[in-house]
Amino acid sequence: MKTEIYGTLGPSCAKTEILREMLLLGMTGIRLNLSHMSLAEAEPMLTALRRAETECGRSCNLLIDMQGPELRIGALKEPLTLTEGTRIDLSSLCIPDMVRDSVLPGQEILLDDGKLLLEAEASGRAFVKRGGMLKSRKSISLPGSEIRLPPLTEADLGNIACAADHGVTGIMQPFVRSAEDLTAVRTALNAAGGQKIRLFAKIEDLNGVACLPSLMNAADEIVIARGDLGNAMPLWELPAVQKQISAACRKAGKPFMVVTQMLSSMEQRSVPTRAEVSDIFNAVLDGAASVMVTGETAVGKYPAETIRYLANTAAEAERYLPG
Repeated sequence: MKTEIYGTLGPSCAKTEILREMLLLGMTGIRLNLSHMSLAEAEPMLTALRRAETECGRSCNLLIDMQGPELRIGALKEPLTLTEGTRIDLSSLCIPDMVRDSVLPGQEILLDDGKLLLEAEASGRAFVKRGGMLKSRKSISLPGSEIRLPPLTEADLGNIACAADHGVTGIMQPFVRSAEDLTAVRTALNAAGGQKIRLFAKIEDLNGVACLPSLMNAADEIVIARGDLGNAMPLWELPAVQKQISAACRKAGKPFMVVTQMLSSMEQRSVPTRAEVSDIFNAVLDGAASVMVTGETAVGKYPAETIRYLANTAAEAERYLPG
């Protein structure tokens, strides 16, 4: 089976001519992250995508990535620079009350997919252990702590209601914790006329890994989402967990996708690292039905070249596979 090649829609590629080139280079699907916008607000980008499809005579799957039960900071007045070795007041980061109320001294706080690391102290303050620039609506993770949220937000339900009308072919549900999460999404989809829309279960924490066997019948495809999954454990343990999930999916005959930092260096460079192309190659050898890039095409400098490397490396791996 040919590996599906997914990009992510964003400012860097949301022009008809760029999307047309990406399709011609092998892109078969594209993700739209709805953590920061609605389907209606994304209409100009979707129009560019449909024009590109028409111009090159190729269709493209459209996946929408829900907000789901993921914790995020609120809207900042402007990006904040968090300087390593300093202390900050957590209230200045627009962290939700439920997070601040749950944090005890010594708790690690990961922001923006782990790019920034804080350690909570007393009186609502935190020590910056790994600094950087923090922008609005970035993710929050509290390793070892669980805050139970409903599987769908009001915004998610609004996007599901119009998904079929926008030509959505798949929904990515973040932080899946149980088959019941997927049942809730499927029920909402069916009620909105989205019976044919596929359901992708993102495995992003240890709860998702633990309940993986129960997800096989509820999901159409499993997503090994290595960003937040890598925050849930020491990073050197992540490859083994990826192998574990891949093997479980192969055994169950369930398609799976590998995503996150597959060609991360190409956000800034026109040529990837050898390690990155080896990562793609090995994911396909492990049986991945789909591989996806995110920021590389959404905000990177070389969206079309990214797809060229992703598609060509996957094709090379397919040629290497026996039979």
